Amino acid sequence: MRPLSRLLLASLTTLALIAGACANQQKTDDSSSGSSSGGQATSTIEDVPNEPTPGADGPAPAFKPYEATEGFTIGMPTEPKVERNQVPLGANTVNTAAFSSRTEDGTIYSISTADYPERLVASRPPEALLNEGKDGLVKQVQGTIKEEADATLDGYPGKSYTVSSPVVGEIKARNFLVGPRLYTLLVIYNPNHPNTTAEPFLDSLKLVNPPPAITTVTPDAGTGADAGTIEGADAGTATDAGTAAPRRRKK
Repeated sequence: MRPLSRLLLASLTTLALIAGACANQQKTDDSSSGSSSGGQATSTIEDVPNEPTPGADGPAPAFKPYEATEGFTIGMPTEPKVERNQVPLGANTVNTAAFSSRTEDGTIYSISTADYPERLVASRPPEALLNEGKDGLVKQVQGTIKEEADATLDGYPGKSYTVSSPVVGEIKARNFLVGPRLYTLLVIYNPNHPNTTAEPFLDSLKLVNPPPAITTVTPDAGTGADAGTIEGADAGTATDAGTAAPRRRKK
């Protein structure tokens, strides 16, 4: 798998893992019986409940606008848990942010962002990047695609799809590529209970002063320019979107 694919996968599953950890911690705090693990989370993605949950048929959560410093607003049922990281990618650093909220019925609402080098994004069609992220998530949760469709957000390309997973349950997801940033929205819920709040959550994402879309640059034949080449470039050329990487002449 390409390094970019691995990072796309990481950005997609970040929120599921964080939210799962929150769920695990909450269950640990609420229970005084059973074996103790010393506060150490195990397989956090498996901590999302698949069993019927008391109160699961109760009233739907009321979404409240949440404004992130990353430049977007979205409706959240509760104050989200936030985690920001810097992920190495070749000679570059990708900034990621994850926001997750879990309701009493065990449903997880999450959004993550990953900011890639512009040159890297320009080296591949948006469809390829979006599909890699989708396929990576499906593989990670051992799921199958139930339905999928192209989507847009203020003219930016995206994917909308539903995944059925024996590991975490049902997942409704959307990915959007906004300039060099990949947005990933997930709603993870128990398939035994109807979910009427996923679409309102997914529709609530609003962009604030988004950058222009990045035009895909088709490399000249024989140059070998691809994502791997860009990832291996030195920091001076890889981080400057306006500087073309030097080409080697074939002998």
